[in-house]
Amino acid sequence: MLNDAVILITGAGKGIGEAVVIELLERKTQFPGLKLFLTSRTLADLEKLSLKAAESGIPCEFLAQDLAADPLAAVQACVAKFGRIDSLIHSAGVGRFGDFLELSTDDLKYVIQNNIEATFILLQAAYRQMKSQIPAKTLRGQIQCITSVAAEKPFPQSSIYCMSKFAQRGLLEVMRHFAHQDRIRILEIQPGATFTPMWGEVSAEMKAKMMEPRDIAGPMVDALLLSEKASLEVLTLRPLAGDL
Repeated sequence: MLNDAVILITGAGKGIGEAVVIELLERKTQFPGLKLFLTSRTLADLEKLSLKAAESGIPCEFLAQDLAADPLAAVQACVAKFGRIDSLIHSAGVGRFGDFLELSTDDLKYVIQNNIEATFILLQAAYRQMKSQIPAKTLRGQIQCITSVAAEKPFPQSSIYCMSKFAQRGLLEVMRHFAHQDRIRILEIQPGATFTPMWGEVSAEMKAKMMEPRDIAGPMVDALLLSEKASLEVLTLRPLAGDL
């Protein structure tokens, strides 16, 4: 069990982030004293999740924001409300896809700002907060960052997206060099094709082959409950049918 945990989740309004929130609420008995802080661009989604949390008896605060506009705001607001951060689940991210020769510099800047700059600033701030906290036993905090199988495998129409995910993976690997000493767990989640709003419209045949957000959320929550003597570093999940 993880007692009195404060969990900050970005991108909580939709997709995998939303699925993680629901998974935590359904498994609340494994997290006595759980407190949630959620961020998303979509206020209506956050209000809906906050209501679900209230119905489950779980304290839940939220911040509707564009993470790239102020990556520090979520960390600052969470600490101001709850006094600490025990786990950060970074699910917010974007993509721009198309032929390498057709993608624009605006596409490039948009993805870099959201997937690289915001990720660096957010994780740095959360890490600093966790490092300042007195560990209950041996663990100061946990950071889970969703990248993609595209962090290791190139896809033809995903040049900018792949670049950003390779960058995220590099950051996480560097962080682990000092995270072990600081007693902070760093987990990279690499989902394969998962049906989320980022995909837009897909055929029924393709959707049938894809994973659902809950397929990713379950193992992510499991990882939060690992023994404090263990550290899971990379979690890769692919559709049973393989990459699409």
